[in-house]
Amino acid sequence: MEVSMSTPTLYDWLGGIDALNRLTQEFYRRVRADELLGPVFAGMNDEHPRHVALFLAEVMGGPALYSQEHGGHPAMIRHHLNKHLSEPMRRRWINLLMDSYTDLGLPADPEFASSLVGYLEWGSRLAVMNSQSGATVWENAPMPRWGWGETKGPYSPGKPGS
Repeated sequence: MEVSMSTPTLYDWLGGIDALNRLTQEFYRRVRADELLGPVFAGMNDEHPRHVALFLAEVMGGPALYSQEHGGHPAMIRHHLNKHLSEPMRRRWINLLMDSYTDLGLPADPEFASSLVGYLEWGSRLAVMNSQSGATVWENAPMPRWGWGETKGPYSPGKPGS
């Protein structure tokens, strides 16, 4: 009998939607209490953490529910337009998310962590860029896909919209 060994997606490795829901709930609890980010998210509805969990799930190789239910990557970009996010806000966002991640005891292996941090750096920098005056939405932007050391973002050099 031959055993097939396949590499799990980042989504599966993390623990699926349950882990992402725990992470986003804890993270946004901290965001609401944060002096720098709290005001940015003051109008956040109670479904926001779930929406972000669905987005991250899809990016990490999970089901495409964010695209089906919320409009994919162009919709995410639209949420950031004219928010005027700053570099200090971006760094705080990353720090609070990683603190939440660590405190929840999610996978701490270096391979997974490097892929996660790689996406968070890329995505948060894109969010800052798309939050500035004059930013526009590329309506055909595909959903970014992150894997083990590989990047499949829609804004890689040489691609339309970059």
